[in-house]
Amino acid sequence: MADTRVTFLLDNWYWIAAALVSGGALMWPMLKGGDADAIGVTQAVQLINREKAVVIDVCTKDEYAAGHVANSRNVPLADLESSKNLPTNKALPLVVVCATGTRASRAIGTLTKLGHQRVHVLSGGLAAWREANLPVEKSA
Repeated sequence: MADTRVTFLLDNWYWIAAALVSGGALMWPMLKGGDADAIGVTQAVQLINREKAVVIDVCTKDEYAAGHVANSRNVPLADLESSKNLPTNKALPLVVVCATGTRASRAIGTLTKLGHQRVHVLSGGLAAWREANLPVEKSA
């Protein structure tokens, strides 16, 4: 009986290795600490619709004017700590957006330090929002 198990393992070692490698690849984001605060477009829309999440766009004023998530608030990353444009209710979920998600990821630490409890980055940023054909506004 044990002999057939060993034979099976030896005959199928490449499948076992492939399973271990793919399992490791799936586990890697959790092991390295992944971007646990990143959410996809669908999750962002659900937070906005169901929990009245506020979308904070951390792009510059010029980038924001060129196109932004509909009904979002522009709080440039450089002005985040001193801004009066953030919600006073710290329990309200925030969805932080920038062009690609890079600046938004940096904004999480600042917003958490300011006391906001539920801060999420829109994975892929405004580019992902546009790709999902969701409403984008321009301002003067």
